[in-house]
Amino acid sequence: MIQLTTKELSTLSEQLAGEQSLIAKYNRLAQETQDQNLSMKFTEIAQRHQSHYDIMFAYLR
Repeated sequence: MIQLTTKELSTLSEQLAGEQSLIAKYNRLAQETQDQNLSMKFTEIAQRHQSHYDIMFAYLR
């Protein structure tokens, strides 16, 4: 298992929080827009940020 420093854990925590914020933002935008193409694009972006979150979270296991 990889040993992370306190600073690395803090940075990872901040990045995870940022990704969660972006996931929520783009999911909300996808639901609020009336444009189907734009909604799909926002959903794709949210999924990409979810992937980033999942990869980073894996380092904490």
